[in-house]
Amino acid sequence: MSIFKNNIPNAITSMNLLCGTLAIIASFHCLEPTLLGLSGYELAFVLIALAAVADFLDGFAARLLHAVSGIGAELDSLSDLVSFGLAPAMVLYNMMQAAAPDSLLCYSAVLLPVAGALRLARFNVDTNQTTTFTGLPIPANAIFWIGFTSWYATHHTISQWVTVAFVVVLSYLMVSPLRMFSLKMHSMSLRENWVQYLLVAITVILVALMGLSGLACVIVLYVFLSIVKQEK
Repeated sequence: MSIFKNNIPNAITSMNLLCGTLAIIASFHCLEPTLLGLSGYELAFVLIALAAVADFLDGFAARLLHAVSGIGAELDSLSDLVSFGLAPAMVLYNMMQAAAPDSLLCYSAVLLPVAGALRLARFNVDTNQTTTFTGLPIPANAIFWIGFTSWYATHHTISQWVTVAFVVVLSYLMVSPLRMFSLKMHSMSLRENWVQYLLVAITVILVALMGLSGLACVIVLYVFLSIVKQEK
């Protein structure tokens, strides 16, 4: 019975990995209709979102069942790399490739999972990343690219060179020494958590006004607020 209980969090983490893998498959049918009439990139977004839910629930289950383990932590990082590093990179790759089939710039997307792997490896050995993070968390990377590729798919107005520049910047942010605040709050105090409340409020406004594309702006705001908070 204890073996079953101890493996419940790992089973949830595996769902994260499964959703990320399916999102990669969906990304290769980016502009084609797929399940429930969703285009491939839209289905990939849904699967990445489900992976994020599983990523939250596995930690919650591990703490609830007192089943925290080293294997679980490593499996979590491996799953996050697939779901929040490789999957959004493949959505971007296929978007860029569809827009300019003869261009090699689409291959710049592979920088994202490489930087994500370095980010996760550093996180696993750094005991100081509890209330703050060093570098952009890889789920935030996925959120940015969901917003960016959503705009890319519907407007087709973004230069591929501009896209490459964003890839370089996001990759750098993941491995940078910039201290990023966590959304976890230890109290409901507005004074102590003003930056978290502000980010959540603006997120709601941006998504309401811009749809999924607003998520890219949210991550830009998150980076800006982290810089402001760090300087205070």
